[in-house]
Amino acid sequence: MKRGKKDLKNLSDTELVKLAINGDETAYVELMNRYRKKVEVIVLKIVKQKSEVEDLVQEIFTKAFTSISTFKSEFSFSTWLYKIATNHCIDFVRKRKISTFSLDEDYELEEDTIQREIPDWSQTPDRELFEKQRNEIIHQAINSLPEHYRKVIIMRHFEDKSYEEIAKELKLPIGTVKVHIFRARELLYKKLKDKLKHY
Repeated sequence: MKRGKKDLKNLSDTELVKLAINGDETAYVELMNRYRKKVEVIVLKIVKQKSEVEDLVQEIFTKAFTSISTFKSEFSFSTWLYKIATNHCIDFVRKRKISTFSLDEDYELEEDTIQREIPDWSQTPDRELFEKQRNEIIHQAINSLPEHYRKVIIMRHFEDKSYEEIAKELKLPIGTVKVHIFRARELLYKKLKDKLKHY
């Protein structure tokens, strides 16, 4: 039976989660719409950069819906989602700090703390080769996506186009573009999570 938007709005989070687990994309979208603003607030509060918010929100929902089958209905869906959002943002900030860490500055840190926080690239002389192999794996995964998902991912991440520009070029509603990017990232996450473990 086909449900309208109104019907979905009347469903509880738990009911929507059950539908989402069974592959109902409209239930995904309803949950995303229901909690997007609150997740944006969490992201902005932790990351403090507006330019990063939209992509991080998409990544959070991708991560949440990829592991949605692990959600336990005795807990609140919002609490579960906000925990994923918080952890994802903290991880993002931590990785960003590592990548911009300056070895020219003096830091009052224990030696073992620095070793934990900064990757020791001296132990990876083949890093360039690893990076090349990693990029090849990512490109193969993107090329294996259905065409409508592949297009939006390339436009968004390789051509650096905004959601509005993609919508205009593909003659699609902006909501559809966001859903396609969300679903494409979800598929890529599933394809790449095991393959990139050693990169």
